[in-house]
Amino acid sequence: MLLKTFGWSFAITALGLAAAVFYGGWTAFGIVAILSILEISLSFDNAVVNAGILKKMTAFWQKIFLTVGVLIAVFGMRLVFPVVIVAISAKMGPVQAVDLALNNKDRYQQLVTDAHPAIAAFGGMFLLMIFLDFIFEDRDIQWLHWIERPLAKLGKVDMLSVCISLVVLLITSFTFATHAHQHGGAHADKAQTVLIAGIAGLITYMVVGGLSGYFEDRLEEEEEREHEEEEEAARTGRKRSAAVLVGKAAFFMFLYLEVLDASFSFDGVIGAFAITNDIVLMALGLGIGAMYVRSLTVYLVRQGTLDDYVYLEHGAHYAIGALAVILMVTIQYQINEVITGLVGVVLIAWSFWSSVRRNRALAAAEEAAGSEAKTEVSSKV
Repeated sequence: MLLKTFGWSFAITALGLAAAVFYGGWTAFGIVAILSILEISLSFDNAVVNAGILKKMTAFWQKIFLTVGVLIAVFGMRLVFPVVIVAISAKMGPVQAVDLALNNKDRYQQLVTDAHPAIAAFGGMFLLMIFLDFIFEDRDIQWLHWIERPLAKLGKVDMLSVCISLVVLLITSFTFATHAHQHGGAHADKAQTVLIAGIAGLITYMVVGGLSGYFEDRLEEEEEREHEEEEEAARTGRKRSAAVLVGKAAFFMFLYLEVLDASFSFDGVIGAFAITNDIVLMALGLGIGAMYVRSLTVYLVRQGTLDDYVYLEHGAHYAIGALAVILMVTIQYQINEVITGLVGVVLIAWSFWSSVRRNRALAAAEEAAGSEAKTEVSSKV
C-alpha cells in the first residue's frame, strides 16, 4: 500500500536529486533536498484539506489528481508561475522573463519579491474564505467547542464570510499594504495592488468553489433519484446523463483542488528565494515536495485517516486560517518560513492528539457499557 501510493514520489525524488547533482553538483543536491523538506512541512495542512475533498471523488479522478494535477503543480505553480509573475510585473515578454530567470537571477529574485504583495493578497483571501466557510458551518463533530459553537450560530447570517473577508482586505490595504516590503528592505505603497489582487482571490474562490458545490449537489440529487427509479433509469437511459454529471462534478472539484494548491504554494515559492534564486533548483525541490503532498493526500483517503481521526480536518482548516493571516502580514513584514511551517504542524499535531484522546474515550465508554451489560445479564441469571 505504501509503495503503491508513494512509488511515484520515490521515483521523482531519485530523478530530481540526480538531476540536481548533474546540474550543480552536491551543493545543488543539498539545496534541492532542503527545498523538498520545506515544501512538505509548509503543505501538510494542504494534504489534509485535499483529502477531505478527494475522498468524494472516484479512483479515476484520484489518478488524474496524481498525474495531471502534479504536472500543473510542478510545472505550472513552481516553474511557470514565478516566470509569469515577473513577466507581468516587469511588463516583459515570457521569453525575456525566462532569460532573466536563467541568466540574471538577482534581478529575477528582486522582481518576484516586489510582486509578493499581490501574490499574498490573492492567496490570503482565497485561503481565508476556505477557513471562514468551514468555521461558520454547523457541524455534528466539533473540536474546539467554545469557539465553534458560537461561530456556527453566526454562520447562519448570509454572506458573513464574504463580509469579513472584505473587511480584512480593506484593513490590510490601508495598513500593511501602504508600507509593503520590497526587495532590499525598501517599502512602497501597494494599497491599490493589494486591494485588486485580494478581490481577484475572493472572486476566484466564489466562482470555482460555487461551481464545484453546485455540481456536487446536483450529483447527490441525481444519485438519489436513480436509486429510487433504477428500473426506469435503465429503460430511459438516464444513467448516461448521470455519468456526464459525474464528470462535471469531478472536473470542478478537481479545478477547485488545483486552485487550492496554487494558493498554498504561494508561501513555498516565495520562501524558496530565502534559500536559492536558481529557478531550476527551485522547481526541482518544490516539485519533489509537491509530489509527496499529493501522495500523502491519496494515502489519507485510502487509509480512511480522516474518518478515524475526526479532528484532523479541523486542525488543517485552523492552519489555513493562520496561513491566510501570515500571508497578509508578510505584505509588510518578513516572517521566517520555519515559523509558518511550525504553526501548521503544531495545529495539526494538536488536532491529531485530540482525535486520539477522543477515540480512547469512546473505546473506554463502549467497554464500560459492555461490562455493565454483562453484569446485568449475570445478575438476572
